[in-house]
Amino acid sequence: MASSDTNIQHTIHVDDHHGHDHHHEESFISKYVFSMDHKMIARQFLITGILWAFVGVLFSVLFRLQLAWPDESFPILEMLLGQWAEGGKLKPDFYYSLVTMHGTIMVFFVLTAGLSGTFSNLLIPLQIGARDMASPFLNMLSYWFFFTAGVIMLISIFIETGPASGGWTVYPPLSALPQADIGSGDGMTLWLLSMTLFIVSSLLGGLNYIATILNMRTKGMTMMRMPLTIWAFFFTAVLGVLSFPVLLSGCVLLIFDRHLGTNFYLSDIYVAGEPLLNSAGELMQGGSPILFQHLFWFLGHPEVYIVILPAMGMVSHVLATNCRKPIFGYTAMVLSILAITVLAFLVWAHHMFMSGMNPLVGSIFVLFTLLIAVPSAVKVFNWITTIWRGNINYTPATLFSIGFVSLFISGGLTGIFLGNAALDIPLHDTYFVVAHFHIVMGLAAGFGLFVGVYHWFPKLFNGRMMNRSLGYLHFWITFIGSYCIFWPMHYMGMTGVPRRYYSFETFETFNVYAEMNIFITVAAIIVFFAQFLFVFNFFYSIFAGQKMKSLNPWKSNSIEWTTPAEPGHGNWPGAIPHVHRWAYEYGKDGIDYIPQTLTEQQAKEHIKELKREEA
Repeated sequence: MASSDTNIQHTIHVDDHHGHDHHHEESFISKYVFSMDHKMIARQFLITGILWAFVGVLFSVLFRLQLAWPDESFPILEMLLGQWAEGGKLKPDFYYSLVTMHGTIMVFFVLTAGLSGTFSNLLIPLQIGARDMASPFLNMLSYWFFFTAGVIMLISIFIETGPASGGWTVYPPLSALPQADIGSGDGMTLWLLSMTLFIVSSLLGGLNYIATILNMRTKGMTMMRMPLTIWAFFFTAVLGVLSFPVLLSGCVLLIFDRHLGTNFYLSDIYVAGEPLLNSAGELMQGGSPILFQHLFWFLGHPEVYIVILPAMGMVSHVLATNCRKPIFGYTAMVLSILAITVLAFLVWAHHMFMSGMNPLVGSIFVLFTLLIAVPSAVKVFNWITTIWRGNINYTPATLFSIGFVSLFISGGLTGIFLGNAALDIPLHDTYFVVAHFHIVMGLAAGFGLFVGVYHWFPKLFNGRMMNRSLGYLHFWITFIGSYCIFWPMHYMGMTGVPRRYYSFETFETFNVYAEMNIFITVAAIIVFFAQFLFVFNFFYSIFAGQKMKSLNPWKSNSIEWTTPAEPGHGNWPGAIPHVHRWAYEYGKDGIDYIPQTLTEQQAKEHIKELKREEA
């Protein structure tokens, strides 16, 4: 179609009730470091998340080398890890530290902060018609709390006793007793301090997102006209605000047990045959490590949806845009997000079927766990129906969206096994859990991150586009390689292969999977190096990517594409546009798209003009 974006720009209604654009000169520090512009803060979250992703995935490659070739020596390991890999072989205690840090980094510093921190910051003001967040100052603080948490976590990797090694769930008593293991010392203390600061960051961000969405929508932007991305970010923030404080309390009580002599999680403990005594010289009694599991998983399961909901919202938006069809069942999609948010708080104990809970209580959690599959299935059905017979524009973002749907279906189906207590008990500590968790959460959320970057890169970096060819290559290697890594693990888990083992050589039963471990590791290495295609494409495109030829390269209806290619702090140089319709009017009356900013009369004129141009 030949209709230009400037024609549409001339017809939008505008309002200036959010204030004027900022024209004052900014210093380098105020613009790029301690910025209060939501777009710059989004870039800070994204680039920091990418750097952390490199570290987290590298750790997984390092311990995969140990699993694939347990008898081999790798000089690169000694070069990277020093005393922890003398002679080129990982030490067993440091192997568990790598597993712990990999899980922590990927779940919290990449998939939580890197995904939600980036795109909630970028898209909420742009898609609801706001100059910035409700509190730009608190928004800036949320990034710097996250950055400080990351610095502390990074420092813990290099201390003499090594980083935390209690698993990313840091269950006591291993994490509560500094003398229990070398990885339970200062590294664990720094882990707890880092997570405390990270939670503060998440709470500041979440409160800001909620306040902005509820109070700062432009005229006409009713809740049911909001893009599904905004609904997803809103409920993600609600989840975080309600669940992260519970983990904070769990971490604080764990610090008390470690350093103040309390016993919230400790009872009848013997270390190296010696009883653990309290300040009165008596055997420490009364605590329960199961209490920590409850506190951790009350955040831990909502955390799954804190990670996946933003990806779901972006995938819904991108599929509708690039399939040139209205999103199927918009109201059902909103209600399904609401249902997931509510049910997310009622399923945490399905992680604890092995803890000896009452079978009746377990059956209740089984019911809620299986029930949460219903709104998830609604979303899957609506995505497939949106794609069906669509006029699909196969951008890299579209491919990653379709890949997301594939991963969410296959990973979600295996969750039905683990949601059933009778099946979870034999499968719980096996590679089946590793496969399910990584496919449905790690990979799917990671694909959601790629969807957001490829689609909204021009909004992040002043109208520049990422290279499509590199994007296609990145997708296919990552998609195929990811299934090669994690799908075989289901079969290993079903035969009882335990997770978190340093080596299977002494177990003839499990050592039959030696070749499978080699195959998985080779696939992991290939996928790891494939991410350098993305990293090169990303950083090269920031400075030298092709400029978009129009302000709305994807022909999208949502209002973020009405801002200039290089918007200042304030987004719209003049007044903010009004909204007159929902975000997914594609293919109406035979017209490709109708922007949200057009009134009914303007839409009719727009349609007539487009038909004349086509004729």
